[in-house]
Amino acid sequence: MHVDRSNTRFCRCNSAPRQFLCDAVDRRELICGGGAALVAGLLAGLLGGASPASAEKLTGEVPELDRVTVRVLIDSYQFAVAPGRKIDGLDIQHFGWGIGDHPPARTLISEFGLSMHVETQRGSETRNTLIDFGFTPEALNNNIELVGLNPGVLDALVLSHGHYDHFGGLVGFLQRTSGRLKPKLPLYVGGEDCFCAREWTGPPVQGDFGVLDRRALEKADLVVTDSVGPSLVGEHGFTSGRISQSSFEKLLSPSAMTIGIENGLGCFPERLAEEDRKPGLVPDQFRHELATAFNLKGRGLIVLTSCSHRGLINTIKQAQAVSGVDKVHAVIGGFHLAPYQPDYLRQTIAALREIDPTYVVPLHCSGEPFTDLAKAELPMKLLRAYTGTRLVFDSRSS
Repeated sequence: MHVDRSNTRFCRCNSAPRQFLCDAVDRRELICGGGAALVAGLLAGLLGGASPASAEKLTGEVPELDRVTVRVLIDSYQFAVAPGRKIDGLDIQHFGWGIGDHPPARTLISEFGLSMHVETQRGSETRNTLIDFGFTPEALNNNIELVGLNPGVLDALVLSHGHYDHFGGLVGFLQRTSGRLKPKLPLYVGGEDCFCAREWTGPPVQGDFGVLDRRALEKADLVVTDSVGPSLVGEHGFTSGRISQSSFEKLLSPSAMTIGIENGLGCFPERLAEEDRKPGLVPDQFRHELATAFNLKGRGLIVLTSCSHRGLINTIKQAQAVSGVDKVHAVIGGFHLAPYQPDYLRQTIAALREIDPTYVVPLHCSGEPFTDLAKAELPMKLLRAYTGTRLVFDSRSS
């Protein structure tokens, strides 16, 4: 077969099983699916696509922690004058302004994205985990500096899913902290589809939604770590693994994936679920979505949902099932309820009431209609947090 390298740069996949045709295939070009698996595998190293390391599987009892501190580094907005308060086993601290002992020059940046830093303590051990990276590196780097987080203490990074408002700040963060992070720092992802190029297909604006740069991850000396199954994170926490859909919740797909590699970016088809190995845009099923959870001694799970595309209730139940811990102390993060109608929100509230978490902390994509309803229906459970808020959960009564 003659391959003309002069013009076409994109791979065209024929519909016949295990047949393919790729034009201008070289180390920087697109690899197509189906029968291209062998070629893709041979070129994977050249394209910066070495198979991810396997995460340490979650076996036995999950670690019990004495303290879990969650700092919201990026959320959709900030309320600078919100008063802090202390309740049983929880200290709520809001950031305010970046004033300190000098006149104001800059303050926290809020944007449509999410990033959370978690510091955990077990006896004399302390571990630090950074979960998601917001929409822009400008916001993430600015906020990390203002809250005084030293990137050198980080023990693990977690990317909940491949949406730009969760990974957009990652590469710029890695560039800013070059030489300051621990060597071979693990980055936990939920599967190869995390790396697929995406289009935003839902309202209000459609278009290119970015692709995670594998080459930048390798340059930063990260160890991309596959957490398809429930896995330990930083010795103290654990990921949900793939989130099953067992409740009433319906998956909305506001984005679509392009399958393949172009110029070293994208996802390798042979590493995806078979039903996703199609040419063109494939509706996003979020099979790779992860939640991250921590078990506070005597209190229960603190579940960081990130975005809950596969359902808030499904996410919580997954964390309960893989950990063997039924009690949920707090659920924090994006609940992805903004697109849903009031009847669906009421079903969610009813399911939360049955799970009975001590605290519910909606962020990011949860939506004001849900927050308003939860305020009325779960007044003693609902807590508000914003960009900069620090939630200190202690196993001891205060």
